[in-house]
Amino acid sequence: MRYLPHTAHERVEMLGVIGVDTIDALFSAVPEAAFRTFALDLPDHCPEFMVEAHMRALAGRNHAAGDGPFFVGAGAYRHHVPATVDHLIQRSEWLTAYTPYQPEISQGTLQMLFEFQTQVARITGMDVANASLYDGSTATAEAALMARRLTRRNKIVLSGGLHPHYRDVVKTYLKDDPDLVCLSPSPEGQGDIFTHIDGDTAAIVIQTPDFYGHLRDLRAAADAAHAAGALLVVVIAEVVSLGLLEAPGALGADIVVAEGQSIGNALNFGGPYLGLMATRKEFIRQMPGRLCGETVDADGNRGFVLTLSTREQHIRREKATSNICTNSGLCALAFSIHMALLGEAGFVRLARLNHANAILLADALAGIAGVTVLNRTFFNEMTIRVPQRAESLVERLAGRDILAGVPASRLLPGDPEVDDLIILAATELTTADDIAALVAALKEELA
Repeated sequence: MRYLPHTAHERVEMLGVIGVDTIDALFSAVPEAAFRTFALDLPDHCPEFMVEAHMRALAGRNHAAGDGPFFVGAGAYRHHVPATVDHLIQRSEWLTAYTPYQPEISQGTLQMLFEFQTQVARITGMDVANASLYDGSTATAEAALMARRLTRRNKIVLSGGLHPHYRDVVKTYLKDDPDLVCLSPSPEGQGDIFTHIDGDTAAIVIQTPDFYGHLRDLRAAADAAHAAGALLVVVIAEVVSLGLLEAPGALGADIVVAEGQSIGNALNFGGPYLGLMATRKEFIRQMPGRLCGETVDADGNRGFVLTLSTREQHIRREKATSNICTNSGLCALAFSIHMALLGEAGFVRLARLNHANAILLADALAGIAGVTVLNRTFFNEMTIRVPQRAESLVERLAGRDILAGVPASRLLPGDPEVDDLIILAATELTTADDIAALVAALKEELA
């Protein structure tokens, strides 16, 4: 449908500026069959304030995470983000080009990324971290490719406890390669992953806490992988857990990837999020993405530069370690500010609060007739079995303004073994009143 200015005078004026005689001449390059002969079913134009009012009314129909009891997790978690974070990331010093190619005018951005890398290396217990990736799922896929380059082997074994979205992204990256072994998801654990390790295995990929909330024995996994010359890739979907659990690097991990959303970044309706990656120093040249380093300038002053960035933008595509062309810079900045505000003691205290609230939740759920808590171990997330279809139960609870977790069937459609499972998370924002409301509503619905 041709757009026409409102008045004949406007049309003549516009055509004169463009240099055509008629409206039809303006659209002469468009095939006649492409024109619509009927009006689109769209509302008439409105004043700006009426559009704003309409959009506010639509937004008011949402039930946001902070509007009531909230137990949703499964890879994205509601945590408190201090107002300081939002204030600082909006300062004009950060609102510059995202790629610090010219260090002489990008020292602030480069120093922030350097500090961010230091924080990630510290919490993961690894030697070096990059300047962030897109999110946890793409970081997992990049780790699988990195392991192949390092070992010159092709077989990748994914634990059954790996988040289904992460598994699917790895499958996409590896194009469903027959050397990719995906163990079946199981609410009881990761599957017998050790029996799949052989002389062709590049890496095994284990998530802890896993998709169902179970904690995994990384030391045993590292020993089994290393005995066969393979690598251990550890996936952390809830980065706050690193404030309480022993660092993967201390347990033998070779590559650690994580979703950093929980620190400094709100749920944001699903993104943008933040991929973390850390590894051992000897593997640094096969690590994808950017790496910022510290140096001195000609006058001996401390300075920062991009030291490694072997991406396709810089070298021939077939020689690049990765085709990732950017990093989640603003999300990394928010992460770094929040982590600096917490400090080591604050990060540990935050993790302890999460675990303490999860214990209260698990104990309360275990006291409901017909509900079984499947986890013997957990950090802030657990799986329960209910005596009916979980998806419809969660929907009914949502009708009571209680967001009671994620039905496992939502992320594992077509698997009848998970139809009665709900994955619930508790964070530092979960209150005793929230838990009481969930328990009362569950009892009524199950009765």
